[in-house]
Amino acid sequence: MIKISGVVLAVLVLGLIFYLKAMQNYGHQDYTNSNFFFFWLSGRMMWTGQNPYDSTQWLAGHDAFGATWKPNKIFPYPLPLAFFMAPLGLLSLGQAYIVWQIVSQIIVALTVLWLIYHWRGRAARILFLPLVLALLFFGPVYLTLQIGSVGPLALASIVLGILLLEHDQSLAAGLVLSLTILKPPQGLTLLILAGVWFLARRDWKAIAGVALGGILLLAAGMIRDPLWLIKFRGASAVVLDRTLGVDSNIYSFAYLACGRTETCMWIAGSLGAILILAAGGYYLWHGRDRLDPWEAFNIIIPLGFISTIYLWSYDQLPYVIPSIWIVGTLVERTRSYLQAVIFLIVLDVLSIYALLVQANTQRDLFSIINTILILGVCLWLMHRASPQRPLPSSGH
Repeated sequence: MIKISGVVLAVLVLGLIFYLKAMQNYGHQDYTNSNFFFFWLSGRMMWTGQNPYDSTQWLAGHDAFGATWKPNKIFPYPLPLAFFMAPLGLLSLGQAYIVWQIVSQIIVALTVLWLIYHWRGRAARILFLPLVLALLFFGPVYLTLQIGSVGPLALASIVLGILLLEHDQSLAAGLVLSLTILKPPQGLTLLILAGVWFLARRDWKAIAGVALGGILLLAAGMIRDPLWLIKFRGASAVVLDRTLGVDSNIYSFAYLACGRTETCMWIAGSLGAILILAAGGYYLWHGRDRLDPWEAFNIIIPLGFISTIYLWSYDQLPYVIPSIWIVGTLVERTRSYLQAVIFLIVLDVLSIYALLVQANTQRDLFSIINTILILGVCLWLMHRASPQRPLPSSGH
C-alpha cells in the first residue's frame, strides 16, 4: 500500500511540474518562429496532402500561420520524420507545442524509470524523482523543451534499443535504433559506432535490423516524394553553411582553427572525425565482451555527437542515458548519494552556463564541456575498481 501511494504521489508531482513547465514555456516562447513550427507544419501537411519538400507549399504554410522566420525553402529534415509528426499536426500549433513538451518530459521520466531499475532496492525508488527533476535543468533538456526539438525521439529510440538488446531482441533493437537517422548528422556517426560494436559481437540480427529500418524509412519518404533524398541533400547543404564554426562538433572547431577556410576545415575536420570514430571503434571492438549494451552506448553517444558534421546542444539530449548510469554507479560504488548529487549539480550548472554563453554569443562551442564531462566520468568509472556493493537502503 505504501509503495502504491508513493507511485501515485510521484506521478501527481511530476504531472503538475510537467504541466507548469509546459505552460511557462508556452507563455514566454515564440514557438511560431522556432524549430517546433517546422515539425508541426510538416505533420500538418501530411493530413492536407501537401508535400513539405515543395517550396511553394512550404513557404505558404509559414504565411498561413503567421511564421515570419523562413530560413529554409523546404522542410530541413528527412521527409519520413513528417509522418512521425503527423499526430501533432491534428492539433492547433499552440496545443501541439504544449502536448509535445509534456510528451518530451514523460519520455525523459520513463528513461530514468526504465534505466534506474537496473539497480534494485529502495535506493532506486529514492533516486527516481530527484533524478528526473535534476535532469529537467540539464541544459540540453531545458533547451529541448523551450524550442520543441525532436530530440526526445532519438532519446526514446536509443533507450529502447538498449533495453531490447539486453533482452536479446537484436532485430527489433536494430529497427528502433535506425530511427536515429531521422536526424542524419546524429544518426550516422552513432550507427557507425554501434555497427562496429555489433560487428565485433557478431550480432548480425542487429545489423539487419538497422538496414531494414533504413530501407523502410527510405520507402516511406518515397511514397510522398520519390526525389526526397536529392532535395534533402540540398536543404542540408544550406543548413551546414549557416552553422559553420558555431556548434560543438569537430568540424566547427576545425573551421575555427583553419581561420574559417572551408577547404582546410573539410580536411582537418574529416581527419579528426575519422580519428575519433576509429578510437571509439577500437575501444568498442576490444570491449565487446566486457561492455554491456548500456555501457557501450555511454561511449557511442558522446563520441557520435562530437565526430559529426553539425549538431546543437539540444541534440545532446541522449546524454541523459550515460548521466543516469553515472549517478547509479556512483551510488552503487560509494554507498552514498553525495558524489551523485555533486555530479548532477556540476552537470546542470555547466550545461546551463553553456546555454547562457550560446545566448550571448550565438555560438554553441562551450557545450563541448558536456561531452567531456560525461564521457570522462563514464570512462573513469568503467576502468576504476568496481567493488560489488549493494545500493544503500536509505538516504544516508
